[in-house]
This record gives sequence, structure tokens and C-alpha cells, in this order.
Amino acid sequence: MGVRKAGNRKIFPKPIQYAILKNVQIFKNHSALSEQAAEMIYQLIKQKPDALLCLATGESPMLAYELLSKKLHEGGVSTDALTVIGLDEWVGISPQNTGSCAWFLHTYIIGPLKLKAAQFKLFDGLAENLETECQSMDDYIKAHGGIDLMVVGVGINGHIGFNEPGVNPQLYSHVTALAPVTQSVGQKYFQEKTRLTQGITLGLKHLAEARQVLVLASGLKKAAVLKKTMESPVNTAIPSTLIRSHSNAVVCIDREAASQLSFLSND
Repeated sequence: MGVRKAGNRKIFPKPIQYAILKNVQIFKNHSALSEQAAEMIYQLIKQKPDALLCLATGESPMLAYELLSKKLHEGGVSTDALTVIGLDEWVGISPQNTGSCAWFLHTYIIGPLKLKAAQFKLFDGLAENLETECQSMDDYIKAHGGIDLMVVGVGINGHIGFNEPGVNPQLYSHVTALAPVTQSVGQKYFQEKTRLTQGITLGLKHLAEARQVLVLASGLKKAAVLKKTMESPVNTAIPSTLIRSHSNAVVCIDREAASQLSFLSND
């Protein structure tokens, strides 16, 4: 990843905490990281009201989405032309289940921003024909001119969405078997033990073609995978390393997640 001064870009302004190292922005804590992530998304919506956003779910972006909603409301910025798609979904899980990605996005984005049905598209994990569901999502993205901003997290094993280690980087939307660690970690989103064997997800080809990518990760639990993401050779065994091949990707992490990075060893 080359050196990029975030302050020279309209969409990614200068970070408000700590430092920029290459395309990595390091923040004091998760709150500061979330504030900047929200500001980045907010600025994009202001500059391109009809943007297509692809949004991840989970702990990493949750606060950023809450802050984004507040910024949009306080700034009087309209979201009437905005379109949102979900990054992924658990196969076999109802959208009404509080552990589903659909429930998360309805709770933290779709509801707060008062998006109409025509303004969002989420994977249906209960679809009878999952291949048709994948094609429908790909067609939707093409019809809207491609993804303007893709917000993603990084899994413990380096997955992006449900693009697990060893994934074909040329895939668009697809159904995949979930790695054991993904099945295990995923239990935290559910109120009771839930069988999680497959996921439906946008592919790494979508990541490569997105105009901008924003990666969010925080906490000591992500330190080891962030080191691999930033320092290992780019390869599909660690899907998150492919982020470094994107010409317009920004990685926002907090100090804890950055704690094992070699280029901070003397700090």
C-alpha cells in the first residue's frame, strides 16, 4: 500500500487521532476510530447523495453507524437518494433473528436513516435458491453503477465478509462453507447456540472493483490478524491481505489492534 495523505482526499479527511502510516490510520481507541469512520462515510454521502454503500455488520462498525446517523440528522443531510447493500448473511437464519446481518442493518442503518424498501438490498439467508439470490445481488450492484464505498471488518482468520481462507478472489456473490473459527465466533451474535455452516457473501471481486474500501478493526483480539494482514505476502490464505492491492483502501484501527505491527515496534 502506498503512502496516502488522507487530508488530500475529499472522501477520507485527515484523521483526528494519532497518525497515518502508509494507508493505515491508527487511533487512540475504538471511539475515536468510530468517530473518524462515521465522518468518512458522512462526507461521502454529502458529496455523492446517490452513493451505493456496502456495509458490514458486527462490533467493529456498530458505533460508527450510530455516529453516522447522528451526523446526518444534525447536519440535515438527506439520505433520500442513498442506496445500501449488506455485505453478507448467515445461510438458514431468519432476518428477524437478532443474530442476523439483516437485523443488524435494520437496527443500526435502515431504521435510523429511514431508508425506503427501494433503497436497500440485503441477502436472504432463507432463499430457496441461493445461487439466484447471489445473481440478484450482483445484478443490483451493476444496475446501480457499482459500489462507491465498501465498509468491511477483518475476521480472526483474515476473512472479509464470508470470504474464508483459500477463497477464489475472482468470485462475485457466492455461497460458502464457513470455517470452524467463524462458526464458533459467530455464536456471540445469537441468544442461543445456533448451527452456522454456510454464509452468503459479496466476493473479493466486488472488493477489488469498489471505488473505495474502508476497513475497521479494533481491540487486542484483532492484533495478530492485523499483523498478518499488513505484513504477510498478499495471498488468499489470508484474504484480508488483498486489501493492500486496492488502490483506494484505508485501514482504520485502534492502538490495541495495531500493537503487533512491526513498524510501531520502536514507538
